[in-house]
Amino acid sequence: EETGSATSQQTILQHGERSKAVLVLEPSGPGGAVKTSRKGCSRFELTVTGVSAHAGIEPDRGASAVHELARQIVSLESLQDVESGVTINVGRVDGGTRPNVVAEKAQAMVDVRVRTVADANRIERAFAALTTEDPRTQLQVNGGFRPPLERNAAVRRLYEVAKQVASDLGRDLPEFSTGGGSDGNLTSARGIPTLDGLGAVGEGAHALHEQIDILALPWRAAMLAGVITRLVED
Repeated sequence: EETGSATSQQTILQHGERSKAVLVLEPSGPGGAVKTSRKGCSRFELTVTGVSAHAGIEPDRGASAVHELARQIVSLESLQDVESGVTINVGRVDGGTRPNVVAEKAQAMVDVRVRTVADANRIERAFAALTTEDPRTQLQVNGGFRPPLERNAAVRRLYEVAKQVASDLGRDLPEFSTGGGSDGNLTSARGIPTLDGLGAVGEGAHALHEQIDILALPWRAAMLAGVITRLVED
């Protein structure tokens, strides 16, 4: 799941399509909130192949993959729109061998997050259309999106069911939107009613201080059981 569910995606969707709803036991949001929307996410890999040469003796015979990759990275800035939820982060860059050698290879790993399917499609088209400025270099782009979980009518209906069950247990149940993805993104995008964040209450995801609230486990389990019962009886 952390790397995109490449080997489990089809199994998840097959089971999801036979189900009335998908309940995802990812950790809750702040205050025990369930997650009614998630950003779509992608990791694109840009690989540039250039022409190696001695940087001091024959620099004109070389075509630097590092320089070309730097130009590509700068061009990606135009795709970012934080206000509308589109974020682009070049998180890792590798390239070259030695300072006196014009680099033949360079790579970048790019994390992209979007709120809507329309933005995911737009960004995918933009990455596919990237071209090199130096004609002596070649660019290869790999990657694609795990679609966003949008707060649609089916998600809202499931949230109202869970909210009522929580109320019957004497609990408030807020909702939350997050920038992280889960397998719930896959099922929601396929049109299967999906509610996420029904798992443990805690904080510090992926950090050294990651923790759960043990005292909240009983009511979270009771809420989950109540939601399942309501869906079966409906």
